[in-house]
Amino acid sequence: MDTHIILEKIENAGILDFGSIFNKSLGLFQKVWVQGFIMLLLTIGLMIPFYILMYLPVIALGLFDSEAFQHDRAPDLIVLVSFGLLVLGVSFFAMIIAFGLKAAFYRICKRKDLNEIGTDDYFYFFKKSHLAKTITLTAITFGISIVAVLLCVLPIIYVAVPLALINVVYAFNPEMSASDIIKVGFKLGNKKWLITFGLLVVSGILAQFVGMIMCFVGVVFTASFGYLPAYFIYKETVSLERSDDIESIGNP
Repeated sequence: MDTHIILEKIENAGILDFGSIFNKSLGLFQKVWVQGFIMLLLTIGLMIPFYILMYLPVIALGLFDSEAFQHDRAPDLIVLVSFGLLVLGVSFFAMIIAFGLKAAFYRICKRKDLNEIGTDDYFYFFKKSHLAKTITLTAITFGISIVAVLLCVLPIIYVAVPLALINVVYAFNPEMSASDIIKVGFKLGNKKWLITFGLLVVSGILAQFVGMIMCFVGVVFTASFGYLPAYFIYKETVSLERSDDIESIGNP
C-alpha cells in the first residue's frame, strides 16, 4: 500500500474502541497461541549463542576473578569499555532476531485472522530480500531507544508506542522504505498513542499474571498476547487486504 494512502487513512481514522480491540485480541490469541509460543522459543534459542559469546571473554579475562577483589585490584578500564561495547553489540543482534521474528508473527496473525491459506514462515524477514531492511529498522529503533533512555528514561514511555507499531507496519508493508516505515509508525503512534499504550499495558500485565499463575513457566505461552493489540490497532486504522484478493487482481 502506498505510504501517502496509509498516512491519509491514519489522519482520517475514527475513534477506536478499547473493549472491542481487547476482545478481538483475546479471540485471536486462541488461534495463534501455539505460533506465539514457537516464536518465543525461537527467539530465546537464537539468542543463546550471542549471550554465550558475550560471557566467554568475561570468563577468559578473569573480570570476576576472586583474587582481583581480594587484592582490591580494579578491573582494567579497557576491559570494562570493551565489555560494554560487547554488551551493546550482543543486544543489537538480539534485537534483530526479536524484531524479525515478531514481524513474521504478525504475518501469521493476519493469516489466521483472515483465514488465509499458507504456511507459518517464522524466518520470512531474514530472507535475502528483507534482511538488510530488517537490520536497518532494528538499528534505527535501537538508536531511538538508547537516546530515549539517555534523556532521563521518561521519553522511552512515549516512544515505546511508535516503536511497537513500527514492527506491525513493517510486517504488512515490507516493500516500503525504512524511512517511510518509521514515519508511518510514529504517525500511527502519535494519532493512537493513548489507546495503544493502555492496551499494551493491560494486555502485557494480563499475559504476565496468567503466566505466573501457571507456575511462571506459562509466561512463554501467554506472553505473545501482549503483541496482539498492536495488530488490531493497525488493522482497525489502516485496514488489511487479504493476500488471495491481492493475487486475484487482474485475473478474471
